[in-house]
Amino acid sequence: MKLTHLVAGTAAASIMALGAMAQTTTLRIQTHYGPEQTSGKLASEFVDNVQTMSNGEIQIEMFYSSSVVGSVETFDAAATGILDCDMTGGAYQTGKNPAFQFVGDIMGGYDDPYQQLSWLYYGGGLEAAQELYNKYDMELIGWWVYGQESLSSNTPIAGVEDLQGWKFRSPPGMETKIFEKLGAVPVVMDFTEVFTAIETGIIDAADYSGLANNESIGLYDLVKHANYPGFHSMPSDHLACNKSVFDAMPEHHQRIMKVAMESLALRTALQFQVLNTQAAARLREAGVTLHEWSTEDRQQFRNAAQATWPEFATSPEAEALVQSHLDYLGQLGLVGN
Repeated sequence: MKLTHLVAGTAAASIMALGAMAQTTTLRIQTHYGPEQTSGKLASEFVDNVQTMSNGEIQIEMFYSSSVVGSVETFDAAATGILDCDMTGGAYQTGKNPAFQFVGDIMGGYDDPYQQLSWLYYGGGLEAAQELYNKYDMELIGWWVYGQESLSSNTPIAGVEDLQGWKFRSPPGMETKIFEKLGAVPVVMDFTEVFTAIETGIIDAADYSGLANNESIGLYDLVKHANYPGFHSMPSDHLACNKSVFDAMPEHHQRIMKVAMESLALRTALQFQVLNTQAAARLREAGVTLHEWSTEDRQQFRNAAQATWPEFATSPEAEALVQSHLDYLGQLGLVGN
């Protein structure tokens, strides 16, 4: 009897000691999405998955709607310790290095999220991209890609001809060069400025997000035209963390973060397939005109985009990433070898 109590007591003490030894990781992460948006809700699911799978050893404080610093400033805020991780996208950092365009949104390349994710995980993309992120003291944890975006406009947007003089909100980077070639007038501004800019006539339209995301924030209460399905932009939103912070995490915490990002990527791609279809039906019923571009107009955009890739690849890192994409796109039959 005494031996049983001794064994039980020793086991309990061992469990308590192990519990005391468990390392806790606390992360401050900022996303540009609002908590009410579809992507914001998916980010919240990511947080819950990480905290649950780690049995509470990883705690995440998520800041939505770029509430700490501007969207473009999130990467540097994580690299310098104001935040721990950036959950926006690489394309915001093209001013730092044009190579970030080709981990953020290659434009005119892949047709769907699965192709783009396959480059990251099976086409050598993660290794190539990690070299770029590490150069700036950051670690790329993973991507989540919701699919092709839809342009939203208060004027018809049925094809390339409608782009002449068309003033729209654009993210920074390569997109501005492509649309300028097609006659549009891109205006770079933050997500948070779009509604006021449309209401005051500063812009005619916005490149904001996918159709379901656009609908979820009420964008089509202001404008009554969109293109669907999309073709021009398929951003890879990233999770990138301060490298020193990530390297200091136990290996099982690192693995949880990476696997949770893979789960987020799959759920995002699948959910938006459904949500965009449902949103399209509702918007048509509500009187929003959805324009499907012709094969010829889509090809004209793709030609302009692919002609812009080498123009924008002005750093060794950018050249390497463009070549990596071209090699993989060639394997997929999406560009000529």
